[in-house]
Formats: sequence, C-alpha cells, structure tokens
Amino acid sequence: MTREYRFQPQNVCSREMILKVNDDHTIESLEVIGGCHGNLQGIAQLIKGRKIEEVASLLKGIACRGSRTKVTSCPDQLAQFLSSLE
Repeated sequence: MTREYRFQPQNVCSREMILKVNDDHTIESLEVIGGCHGNLQGIAQLIKGRKIEEVASLLKGIACRGSRTKVTSCPDQLAQFLSSLE
C-alpha cells in the first residue's frame, strides 16, 4: 500500500512537497511545488526506490544561499520531514 504525505517546507523557495511512500518505507515518488524545478526533479528521480532513512541521512544539513536563514535548503527540509516519518 502507498501512503501520500504533504509537507510545507519552511524558509525555502518550495511551497509544498508531495511524497508517496510504500509500506516498506521505500519512496515511490516526490513532487515539489515551487523551488528550483530542474534540481528538484533531479532529486526526485535520485531518491525514487530508496528507503526513507537512507535519503534522510544523505540530505540532512545541506544549506542553500537562497534560503531565508542560509542554514537550510529544500533537500534539508525534505530530510527533516522524512526523519519525522521514521
């Protein structure tokens, strides 16, 4: 069974992340509204089929100069959200 989660990231350009996760904690898909479209499409393809824990550890702590706080990013926000699902 696949579950859909919606998340509103904070202090970054993207406005919403829509994540589909299988019961075995494997990411089926990610759609991001707003943000750097090409980069986020690339991230969505790279995380497809990977476990939540693996993706969270890979993306945690990435910073973006374009974020409001300069200490987070869309990937970091995704990692924080994924960690909350574990």
